[in-house]
Amino acid sequence: MEILLILTLALLLAWPLGLYMTGIFSGQAHWSDRLFLPLENALFKVLGVNPLQGMNWKQYGVAFLLTNLVLGLIAFVLLLVQHQLPLNPDGVGPLSWDLALHTAVSFLTNTNQQHYSGQAQLTLFSQSVVLVTLQFVTPAFGLAICLAVLRGLTGGRNQEQAKEGDERDLGNFYQDTVRSVLRLLLPLAAMLALALASQGVPASYSKAQQVELLQPTGQMQQQHIPLGPVSAMVAIKQLGTNGGGWYGPNSANPLENPTPVSNALQSIAIVLIPMAVVFMAGGLLRNHGFARMSLGVMGLLCVLGIGAAVWSEQQQNAAFVGLAAEQGNMEGKEVRFGTDLSALWANLTTQTSNGSVNAMHDSLNPVAGLVTRANMLINAIWGGIGCGFVNFMVYVWLAVFLAGLMIGRTPEIFGRKLEKTEISWLGVLLVLPSLVILTFTAITVAIPAITGNSNPGLHGISQVFYEYTSAFANNGSGFEGLGDNTLWWNLSTVITLILGRYLPLLIPLLVAGRLASKRLVPQSAATLPLNSLVFAVTLVTVILVLNFLSFLPSMVLGPIGEALQ
Repeated sequence: MEILLILTLALLLAWPLGLYMTGIFSGQAHWSDRLFLPLENALFKVLGVNPLQGMNWKQYGVAFLLTNLVLGLIAFVLLLVQHQLPLNPDGVGPLSWDLALHTAVSFLTNTNQQHYSGQAQLTLFSQSVVLVTLQFVTPAFGLAICLAVLRGLTGGRNQEQAKEGDERDLGNFYQDTVRSVLRLLLPLAAMLALALASQGVPASYSKAQQVELLQPTGQMQQQHIPLGPVSAMVAIKQLGTNGGGWYGPNSANPLENPTPVSNALQSIAIVLIPMAVVFMAGGLLRNHGFARMSLGVMGLLCVLGIGAAVWSEQQQNAAFVGLAAEQGNMEGKEVRFGTDLSALWANLTTQTSNGSVNAMHDSLNPVAGLVTRANMLINAIWGGIGCGFVNFMVYVWLAVFLAGLMIGRTPEIFGRKLEKTEISWLGVLLVLPSLVILTFTAITVAIPAITGNSNPGLHGISQVFYEYTSAFANNGSGFEGLGDNTLWWNLSTVITLILGRYLPLLIPLLVAGRLASKRLVPQSAATLPLNSLVFAVTLVTVILVLNFLSFLPSMVLGPIGEALQ
């Protein structure tokens, strides 16, 4: 019942939010202009940016890359010298260069994969200024790319004046990013932060507190409790599909997630904006039938994953058979949440690129562990803000191409033909995940000195595979127990993070830019209907088959083999 309530509330809230997002990104006058437009114009004046200047796909992509490069360098330097900066009341020391690099790239790519324990290794400045800033800006980058792709699908903002083959105006990257932060993320995060603070999540810049234990022992009389503006970070980590927590155990820590109400709020926040993006896409494309089809496909895959994981975690942990009373798998879980809400969170956090946890994924039963991996490999069941729908469009383009081949129709989408060049670039995205993830997994498990896993056999392979999958999918969750704060792990995952973030965003931007400049073909009896049940079934099949064929051997050597044991 709780699972149904959380999903229903998320969907009901996402609908009006999607309408609001359609309004602020439509390019038309909107009621929010009176509040935000003066502030936006002041920011653009300081930055020296003309927000009305349109960009083609190349200019948009260059602006995206250059902005990421500058922010990444600033974050890396600030993390290196964090011990010399203000807001360090607990005297936290410096990070190693490779850990600082990994942390900067991880948060820059909207991944928030953490090879550190926040309360022990980062200062209040690093957490609340450096990382939280990236947690606001990087999801806005993903949403901006999504907006450009959607405009490309409709021929660009200058489609009425442009001729066939002309470059198309896909919007202004800086305007889209600033508007995403000011009009969407900041207001929502402020409301959620206040709600979480009311539930007991800390909101303070005080130094760590020393408290007397209720049951002191001879070795420990007091407990050291680090504080900080935790509610602010938790709010944007969930709403921005970031996932990086203030404390090492993330939202399993009672200071980040103290009550059932805070757990429900955070669960809803994880999927709220990714769901709203689907409604927004329908409005911007002026095709609500396509949005309903997309929502149905994502919803079906979402419910199937949740059902499988909940069933799996309701089964007894095989390690405790005959040693304890028969019950669900409570290893690695908080008693206040139980198996069902933990399984729900594990699904929502991997169906989006969130990666936060309220239970330890390393302790999931094999089927639930397989589901979380599959969610990240698909990376389009809601997905990250903006980038999730971009990934979904890649599957749509491939399904249109394959369906066209099967029935002898010219592959076209929204009146524009998919041709050899576009399909070739999409083929790169098909090969890229298996090439990167499997290559790094094979190298790591082949050299025990660099592996760092805490389990032998098939589960040990799963730990390594999961870490690289999480990095490539820009998710950030992990099968913890892995000794990942090493030179090898930090540098190899940095490469994986970069490849998994930028190519899957830039290639669809290229495809959308090429489609936008093509001649619009009027709909006819030969046009493939994208809003139909048949196409929805085709799309689900394409999503599942492509990922199943690419990663079947790794499944057998991981959770499937473990389940059979």
